[in-house]
Amino acid sequence: MAGAVIRPADEADYPAILDIWGPVVRDTTITFASVEKTLSTLASYIQGRRDMGREFFVAELAGVVAGFASYDQFRGGDGYVHAMEHTIVLGPQARGQGIGRSLMLAVEDHARDRGAHTMMAGISGENLAAISFHGAVGYEQVGRIPESGRKFGRWLDLVLMQKIL
Repeated sequence: MAGAVIRPADEADYPAILDIWGPVVRDTTITFASVEKTLSTLASYIQGRRDMGREFFVAELAGVVAGFASYDQFRGGDGYVHAMEHTIVLGPQARGQGIGRSLMLAVEDHARDRGAHTMMAGISGENLAAISFHGAVGYEQVGRIPESGRKFGRWLDLVLMQKIL
């Protein structure tokens, strides 16, 4: 992970974030989402998280945004104010270098410092690399919801993993 800097995203990072996130939405089942974010919707997304006391981090490698991570409340309602769910996406050049671990630590530390007790991961059942990664950083599989998502004309399972912070 030598040389990677983890920091809050700023507006200048938005095009690079979209360049990483767009192909994931467009071409994979890593996310069940099928509508790509725009500069405007990304700005609203990040600001919405910050308005709630959350953060949106980027990993910068050799001066280039190579990945990002953020979190928000797992489910609505006051009974879930201590349960968070994260999003983490790495560009191809960032994989296998410990950058995902560093982003995850930043998200977990930020959430913990603001009273979060648990962090959830909702992972496509087809994303075996993400399931393995989460296991390696201390998450346990707590559920699988068969055929709960749909993309590319296929039903997809959702794997729920959890870490007590």
